Amino acid sequence: MSKVSMTVNGESVSGEVEGRTLLVEFLRTGLHLTGTHVGCDTSQCGACVVHVNGRPAKACTMFAMEADGAEVTTIEGIAGMDGTLSAVQQAFQDHHGLQCGFCTPGMIMSATSLLKENPKPTEQEIRQYLEGNICRCTGYHNIVKAIMAASGQDVTAVAAE
Repeated sequence: MSKVSMTVNGESVSGEVEGRTLLVEFLRTGLHLTGTHVGCDTSQCGACVVHVNGRPAKACTMFAMEADGAEVTTIEGIAGMDGTLSAVQQAFQDHHGLQCGFCTPGMIMSATSLLKENPKPTEQEIRQYLEGNICRCTGYHNIVKAIMAASGQDVTAVAAE
């Protein structure tokens, strides 16, 4: 067992982990932050996306020890301190960018990163950026629409699939 310390959603945390403990396990089991989902364990679906030092990372393929000393943000850390939804979260709600909700935390974390890098992405840029995130329900139309809305763009022209 090794000690790991990091800042998660603005709070300093630490815990004992085995070398093989994945970041997603540490977050969900060790810290009880269950918003980060485990979908595939192979880095295929994107349900586990968190931000590590401001960059998106798939927590199912990153060891907790790799995040030692890092700043980690989970879906629980995206909303405001008073519980106010972020612009991306609100847009997902307003534009029905979720159905079963399983992929939603990863989609929101990825979308937040995209908008940080590219504040006004095109529909094609959004679709390309989300290639590492799988949704089995919505067909991406409303997800793309929500991300465009969160960027302040007109969504009436978003093509239906």
